[in-house]
Amino acid sequence: MEKVILGIDPGTNIMGYGVLKVKDGKAEMMTMGVIDLRKFGDAYLKLGHIFERVTGIIDAYLPDEMAIEAPFFGKNVQSMLKLGRAQGTAIAAAIHHGVPIHEYAPLKIKMAITGNGAASKEQVAGMLQRLLKFDEDAMVKFMDATDALGAAYCHYMQMNRPESQAHYRGWKDFVNKNQEKVSKLCKK
Repeated sequence: MEKVILGIDPGTNIMGYGVLKVKDGKAEMMTMGVIDLRKFGDAYLKLGHIFERVTGIIDAYLPDEMAIEAPFFGKNVQSMLKLGRAQGTAIAAAIHHGVPIHEYAPLKIKMAITGNGAASKEQVAGMLQRLLKFDEDAMVKFMDATDALGAAYCHYMQMNRPESQAHYRGWKDFVNKNQEKVSKLCKK
């Protein structure tokens, strides 16, 4: 089974993207890069360019799913609004193409890749380089590209984790709710 995952790191000046191919349970990087929005003075022209470029990436790589980093909640409301618009525009491009969207918090992405939710962008990039085995020359000047690749890789990791519907408050609660399983294990 083969699956292509598009990762997006939303931004208002630089937006990162990364594409993973998952085949036989293994992920490999197809591409990563950035959409440079700094040359556009008008905010609406930036949004139009985001839509066009994300649409072009979707048309080129035909992703089965998109993983996008959720905006980080800061103190500057105007920055959050602009970032939310950029994220929404990338999401609209995916919806326009019928690509399912999965959103991940920056902390969750960093945890999935490095095991540390406070990891730096450099640590995330270095770990992705080791995990996906790509050369230094494949690295992009802006870390937004590896952040986007990180969102795609986080989704890949989540795909391989079955979610349990059961919730436990600790081992004692688990044992109480799973007497049959525990008794089978004790007999072995």
